[in-house]
Amino acid sequence: MKDITNKIGYLNDNFKIFHIKDKKDIKFEYHHHDFSKIVILIDGDLTYYIEGKSYILKPWDILFVNKNEIHKPVVNADKYYERIVIWLNPDFIAKYAQGNNNLLKCFEEAMKNNYNLLRLNMKSIENIKNLIQDIKNCDNSNEFGSEILKESLFIQLMVLMNRLFLNSDKNRDIEDIQYDKTIEGVLNYINSNLENDLSIDTIASEFFISKYYLMRKFKNQIGSSIHSYVIQKRLILARSLISDGFSMSTVCSKCGFNDYSSFVRAFKKAYGVSPSNYNSKTYNFENSMSDT
Repeated sequence: MKDITNKIGYLNDNFKIFHIKDKKDIKFEYHHHDFSKIVILIDGDLTYYIEGKSYILKPWDILFVNKNEIHKPVVNADKYYERIVIWLNPDFIAKYAQGNNNLLKCFEEAMKNNYNLLRLNMKSIENIKNLIQDIKNCDNSNEFGSEILKESLFIQLMVLMNRLFLNSDKNRDIEDIQYDKTIEGVLNYINSNLENDLSIDTIASEFFISKYYLMRKFKNQIGSSIHSYVIQKRLILARSLISDGFSMSTVCSKCGFNDYSSFVRAFKKAYGVSPSNYNSKTYNFENSMSDT
């Protein structure tokens, strides 16, 4: 297995903030991560797709992207793309995931409501800017207590973003959110039936539409085939079940794979390791830099 900790050094940090500005033509595929992240657009022409919804972003829009949510950015390469991306170490953030102090609440609500966007007013933008700048200053300081101060400022930032998101009007920016109701229904159906038959014929029959129409519509809206989406979602579920201690045969069955060998092949292709050797505490940040 790859030694991700030594290779990138990120797992020694509780969080990482990247401020990036570039201008290049990159075509992203739909993908997912083992960790949650926050994307803040500073400038550029960007549409961000998350689980079938497309968000047309404005400067200082914030997106909460949950771990295991399938997503991709689409960037206009003719314009500079400036953004802040925050990676959250799952082990660190888990310490603040209880009750009324749950810093993961913004992610949980985003997933629950299938709404990942926070659009800020000018006052809130200034507050967010100032906190991020204070964190950067701590990063560049050798003064006494800088690491402790940096962590406390980051917790303040997370508390503020949670409060803003939980109190925001989730319907006010609907014109900048596009989605297809049929495909939204298909995605919900898939995610509720990963253990069952999810052939194209079965899904098309469930929604009373032609399978060829469904295949085209899904590909146009999601950017991948139904089969690829189903496999990704089944493998995400598999990792969760493995982490919960289920046997490999039970995982295979609960994830809807027809046989164990096909399950192992798909898992190894996606994660570079067999299911039986998977370590749920090794987070794959290594291949995530291109998505910043």
